[in-house]
Amino acid sequence: MKHFVTVLLFITLLSLLTSCSITFGDCSPVEAKWADTLMINDIHYQHDFPDPGDQEEIQVEKGKLLGEVKYKMADDACEGYQMKNNDATLLEEGTKIYAIKDIPPSLAVVTYNKDVLSASRVFVVDQNKKAKTIGEVYPIQGLVKDIHIESTLDGRRIHTFIPSSTEAFLKEWMPLKLQDPQKLDSKWDENKMIFLEFELTNGITFRQSYNLDSKVFHSSAVGNEAIADIIKKEYASID
Repeated sequence: MKHFVTVLLFITLLSLLTSCSITFGDCSPVEAKWADTLMINDIHYQHDFPDPGDQEEIQVEKGKLLGEVKYKMADDACEGYQMKNNDATLLEEGTKIYAIKDIPPSLAVVTYNKDVLSASRVFVVDQNKKAKTIGEVYPIQGLVKDIHIESTLDGRRIHTFIPSSTEAFLKEWMPLKLQDPQKLDSKWDENKMIFLEFELTNGITFRQSYNLDSKVFHSSAVGNEAIADIIKKEYASID
């Protein structure tokens, strides 16, 4: 009887293992054009490729070591895989992740791989689930050099805010509360979209899409009338 029970348990276990093997064996890596992203300390970052005319990546001074890439998702991750801390889409495993001198690590990080020189690049936050306001996602107070309007066709800078508009915009923009992005989807109109580029004092840049009609920013915040007036005034100044 004991022998029969042992055999039965073995068959059951073998069946479960076989089933698991089939389940995982059927997983095919996602074939897609991956955005260049990474996640560390529960914050999701993205690297934007240089715009036309930019010859080199921005050079910044490394700060504290934050960690390293432990899993490269491209050509390996299954459909539906949820990105975790120390995952990256395109960076090779072992690539180091550093803070940037004089920049909050929640805003941007820089990566470095001694074996892959192209892995040395800046990543800017694009999602921080702990943040409640724009300013908590983008802690850029005192770090902004200029705000530019970019072409939605090719990303070229076509206008730069005057300094007083930049100051007034940031004062209104940073306290904006984040909202449920799904509830804002219906208010987004691609035909009414403009690109705003934020240029920091150390050369780092990041882009925000803004809808002229609904006043919605792609970072899941809705602008107020003061912000709308500033943008309209600057937009009207484009030659």
